[in-house]
Amino acid sequence: MTTAESYYPNEPTTPKVVTSEIPGPNSVAQIKQLGEHFDSRCAYFVVDYNKSNGNYIVDADSNVYLDLYAQIASIALGYNNPKLIELLSTQEMKNALVNRPASGNFPAVELDATLQKVLQVAPKGQNQVWSGLSGSDANELAIKAAFMYYAQKKRGGDTVPFTEEELSSVMDNQSPGAPSFSVLSFRKAFHGRLFASGSCTCSKPIHKLDLPAFDWPHAEYPAYAYPLDTPENVAANKIEDDRCLKIVEDLIVSWKSPVAALLIEPIQSEGGDNHASAYFLQRLRDITLKHDVVYIIDEVQTGLGATGKLWCHEYADIQPPVDLVTFSKKCQSAGYWFHDPLMVPNKPYRQFNTWCGDTARMLIFGTIGQEIIDNDLVSQVSRVGEYLFAKLEILQTQYPESFKNLRGKGRGTFIAWDLPTGELREKLLKILKSNGCNVGGCAEKSVRLRPTLTFDEKHADIFIDALTKSVSQLNN
Repeated sequence: MTTAESYYPNEPTTPKVVTSEIPGPNSVAQIKQLGEHFDSRCAYFVVDYNKSNGNYIVDADSNVYLDLYAQIASIALGYNNPKLIELLSTQEMKNALVNRPASGNFPAVELDATLQKVLQVAPKGQNQVWSGLSGSDANELAIKAAFMYYAQKKRGGDTVPFTEEELSSVMDNQSPGAPSFSVLSFRKAFHGRLFASGSCTCSKPIHKLDLPAFDWPHAEYPAYAYPLDTPENVAANKIEDDRCLKIVEDLIVSWKSPVAALLIEPIQSEGGDNHASAYFLQRLRDITLKHDVVYIIDEVQTGLGATGKLWCHEYADIQPPVDLVTFSKKCQSAGYWFHDPLMVPNKPYRQFNTWCGDTARMLIFGTIGQEIIDNDLVSQVSRVGEYLFAKLEILQTQYPESFKNLRGKGRGTFIAWDLPTGELREKLLKILKSNGCNVGGCAEKSVRLRPTLTFDEKHADIFIDALTKSVSQLNN
């Protein structure tokens, strides 16, 4: 019995599309109704979450889709997971939901046990955690922690007191109390839609138009030739890595304000599923150490098993470990991991808010993490990803124009490919829905697969059948 069968004995066996158009008439009517008091323009269809089960999502018109998008990569175990439903009846969850502790001032007696459970799935080399509310918030908090850490080191250590000039100037948003530090991020990156995170985001203009932004540098992210393992591509991709690394170091040295932190996704997800090699990620560590820059890995979308390891950057075995790793999405919580005790600010209330995250979401995170460990779901993702990628390679030989730059080999089910144009990509995604598969895109013309961790070979076979039919329809 597979994990999906164990969790979801009543999971549908096949997709079922009953409307001629998607969204169907019920979804269209409800989207229109929502639009009267909520911005519903981004809705693909309206979901009946009561009927959704396991790896299948059901819409308001009773269309049943195999879901390879999973709430924008944020559902780890599947819909209506019994272990998470069981958690709802515990006293710890009742306290977290009804009394919502202000954890910084009034932590619950069970908080340490919750954190210990979460720390079971921490990245290698990280042993402390700070909780947040969303992926954007996680990156904002990590940037804030990096700035305080950087300033503390420049000041001479955590025991050196603030000067009167620092204390007075910060009240007017002026230096030295409000220093002009910067964060180096990468073109095509997506780190969120807030202010510090928005200044680091560089995927689509719509994410940050009309927002005041920090004047921070963006380096080039490597653009590799695929497949990765041919001799000519290995050589070309090493040259590309070195080209981008030189840009990074030149920016750190020359930027108008001190670069306090470097922020990078191990795979740029929203920006097009662009992968960074182990060599690139390790050399960034060397550069950040050389120039005393805080190294932050954004694992909001890649984290918690999606790539066949708990954390994608672990493929690179970066030494020494990076300074901060942010998380959200599949964790159903948010925050950052760290290991240096000096990353905790030297004074209380500097990294603080009313709830210091959300203990209810941390309880869910802990349960998800335990289920991943108990069922060895990371190994399953790796196995199923290998199975799925091999089938996609066969399709690529049949339809090379519809499977350009197929990537994600050896990265679990975190797989993507390009269509010749954005218009064709959108057409393929629409056809896939009509054939019973909910799939997402990224960047201008990429298709990305983001199934749950319980997605297995039988689901892969159903998807490949639907994809084969859809690509054939696209090309006819």
